[in-house]
Amino acid sequence: MSFTFLFRTVTRDFAKISVCQHVQSLHTGCRLLAAEKALLMKLRKNTGYTFINCKKALEKFDNDIAQAETWLNEQAQKEGWSKANKLQGRSAKEGLVGLFIQDTAAVMVEVNCETDFVARNEKFQQLVKDVAFATLAHHRNKTQSKTGYVKSVLAGDELSKLGVEEGASLSDRVAVTIGRLGENMSVRRAVTVEVPAEWHIGSYVHGGVRGQTEVAMGRYGALVVFQAGEKGEWEVLGRKLGQHIVGEAPVSLGNMDDLPCGESETRLLPQTFLGDPSRTVAQFLRGQQARVLDFVRFQCGETASEEAK
Repeated sequence: MSFTFLFRTVTRDFAKISVCQHVQSLHTGCRLLAAEKALLMKLRKNTGYTFINCKKALEKFDNDIAQAETWLNEQAQKEGWSKANKLQGRSAKEGLVGLFIQDTAAVMVEVNCETDFVARNEKFQQLVKDVAFATLAHHRNKTQSKTGYVKSVLAGDELSKLGVEEGASLSDRVAVTIGRLGENMSVRRAVTVEVPAEWHIGSYVHGGVRGQTEVAMGRYGALVVFQAGEKGEWEVLGRKLGQHIVGEAPVSLGNMDDLPCGESETRLLPQTFLGDPSRTVAQFLRGQQARVLDFVRFQCGETASEEAK
């Protein structure tokens, strides 16, 4: 065997080994890359933060997703408080009204942001849910020994102090959401009603958010407390009354025997009924053997003077 032949054979075999090792190395790298990408996608889905921040968190904690998520939330809260202070003076009149009914209790809240674009974001909508559930839990804790009709109203400062899970407050939750979405936000107001078993709560939300099941959301919302006769028609009746309240914006209840005072009528019962313009609301209720006892209407972004009208 010549030296030249031997040299070529060894060189060829070495090249094959090198190629195989290189291919194996590439495949191993692809597996690691796929695993890291899966972690990155999971962390992104769990938190809603940017890919850059999620990648940074995973690198910081050697791909420990639990530590990475905790750190991201802490950073978002810090950043959120900072952003909240910077953005405090910016107008936040967009947002959503959230409405939730459970058994004999109902809650309606308003949470504001700067743009309709952010109002459509699922992270903002989760904040609306958090506010609704925290408000209802607070109401039930405060009124558990009370009977009859109970109504409670909370404004922004009181709402912000309400607790959520793990010892955090709603103000903390707002800060995290500001850190994620970069807009000024505020928890504006909330109302909770609880009724006796023989009373009913109707509701209606206009401009609704698709896909929401637990908490209905939109730009307008109404709760109406009423008594009615025939079983099975309560939900339909409550929705019709809620639609009227949203559409006609009454500011007081009035009496069943009140006479209408024209187009500027602001009392509910003498108003022309939206579902049947040939009758007033009072006349419609008599036909249904029903009686309205109270109502609340929220319009997202309305001013204090508009609320009082």
